[in-house]
Amino acid sequence: MTSIEATTGAQAVVKQPSEGLSYWQPKPANGYSEAMLTPKETGFAGLSMGFQTIAPGCRIREHSHDTQIELQICHQGKGHVLVDGERHELVPGTSCYLGYNVKHEIFNDSEDDLVMMWVIAPGGLEEFFATIGRERKAGDPAPAPFDRPTDVIAIERQMGMQDTK
Repeated sequence: MTSIEATTGAQAVVKQPSEGLSYWQPKPANGYSEAMLTPKETGFAGLSMGFQTIAPGCRIREHSHDTQIELQICHQGKGHVLVDGERHELVPGTSCYLGYNVKHEIFNDSEDDLVMMWVIAPGGLEEFFATIGRERKAGDPAPAPFDRPTDVIAIERQMGMQDTK
């Protein structure tokens, strides 16, 4: 990681793949999340950015955010997203703006990883991934699928996620 503070007080952070904090994710997403740009590193609480890799045949459960807006961009792979119940195909470059309280669920319909880039404002999604996941190091083999914490709904509510079951 490179961090530069200019004389104007502005800061720049440049990170390479696998330099972010990464966490294996529980069922039904499996796969992992890698937080690339977070408020702790940038000094800007206004947003966080990273990638989530969803294992073949898996999904991100339906949820919404009541205090955050989210951008989801399909970076690699194919699948579909349900946005307030409406299906939209995902291919590399598909971009989704998800405003406050918009329900969304992401599915990997393929036999390959689906990689979604996420940007959330204000930041904080990386804390959710860390709380429910297991630390991951680049190159480590994937663990056997594991269950979400038993108190995952309480964790989600505490972190501004709604409409999960």
